[in-house]
Amino acid sequence: MKEFFYPTLEPYNFGGLEKQDYKSSRIIIFPVPYSSTTYWKSGTEEGPQAIIEASRHIELYDLELKKDFRKIGIFTFKELEPSKESPKETIFRIKKVVEKVLEDGKFPLILGGEHSITVGAVLAFKEKFSNLSVLQIDAHSDLRDEYEGTKYHQACVMRRVRELNLPVTQAGIRSMSEEEAQYIKKEKIKNIFSAAALPIEKIISSLKENVYLTLDLDAIDPSIMPSVALPEPAGLEWDKISSLLEKVAKSRKIVGADVVELSPIPGLDAPNFLAAKLIYKIIGYTR
Repeated sequence: MKEFFYPTLEPYNFGGLEKQDYKSSRIIIFPVPYSSTTYWKSGTEEGPQAIIEASRHIELYDLELKKDFRKIGIFTFKELEPSKESPKETIFRIKKVVEKVLEDGKFPLILGGEHSITVGAVLAFKEKFSNLSVLQIDAHSDLRDEYEGTKYHQACVMRRVRELNLPVTQAGIRSMSEEEAQYIKKEKIKNIFSAAALPIEKIISSLKENVYLTLDLDAIDPSIMPSVALPEPAGLEWDKISSLLEKVAKSRKIVGADVVELSPIPGLDAPNFLAAKLIYKIIGYTR
């Protein structure tokens, strides 16, 4: 596992928790600072560190949940070193690390980086869990077959996940290409919900007992989350997305998660804090 970590980079511990012990921790924070995009704006490789930095300045006691996060047990890995050879190789490096975390009976929470990293995690979860489904919260459907010469682009991530024959529910969707729309029609895909109409009970009923959560921060309205590569208007507000996460966690078992696509804007720290707070909520809601 160590072979894929930067040997000299020592990121801040999530939450600023100085005493972190892997063996006794339930939550494993796994930063993956990966970006291969040629979009007009990148910077998602800086997302994990920005989230970790913000997490150090947020109160560790949650008023809503009446929980002290210092007692949960959180351990922060060093950042993964993405492959310089291919996006596919990076995905299998992620899979290898997540397999180890699951083997040790822990909850992996991956910080991206671009959304393509989800494939590696889901590959590991499919081998470990039966009765598994994937909940994607996102502005984009990410169902292209290929983009920019690779099938492992972030625009293809949910196409690759669907090819694993796992039930997938997509929530917050408000942008897709014609190719994706035709694919959805051809395959008669259901369980795609827009941000405007977010039927939480329907979403929950579409999920299996065990849920892997992948949360692209562009699902959130850009008025409060502008720090993403491809912001889309009419997104989810804080109360809506936190309510969805809480109710899913109460009705199903969230077994792992990733939070991706933060692209920090210099001098604008509020979105980084929002992302960190959302991760605390995911940790708090899981059981």
